[in-house]
Amino acid sequence: MRKYRIIPFQREYRGDIILCMLLAKEALGNLPPKFNEDLLDIQSNYFDKGDMFWVALDEANRVIGMIGTNTVSETDMWLKRLFIKPTWKRQGLGSALFAVAEEYAKSKGIANIHTRFAKFYSEAAAFYPAKGFVEAEKIEGKDYLRHMVKEINK
Repeated sequence: MRKYRIIPFQREYRGDIILCMLLAKEALGNLPPKFNEDLLDIQSNYFDKGDMFWVALDEANRVIGMIGTNTVSETDMWLKRLFIKPTWKRQGLGSALFAVAEEYAKSKGIANIHTRFAKFYSEAAAFYPAKGFVEAEKIEGKDYLRHMVKEINK
């Protein structure tokens, strides 16, 4: 089993998270090009808003995965930017990152964790139901979005 650690984001990893995200998106195939600008300033887009952003680091201290949170009310939180470097997929890293975010949500008294992804994210369509998420709505449009929710803290 390959070793990694999960820590709260530190500025020194900014370039590496961008590389990880781009590699993860490229591995998903023919996706529309879109850069997630919130990754350019994690401090103001996550920490300053009372949310979290974690990175998974390999033994060489390189970013191999990430996940962030966006709390929208006392009871609801969204997951953002769950990306895994392609060479680390299917090794439990996504589950480990989600577990950290879920524990954080529980500590805040969050009742519902939300996620939303486009139909072409087939890996997300398999991952989230396996973690207890259920379909909340389908948002029709050019990319057709799936909104899924997991109830916690019952």
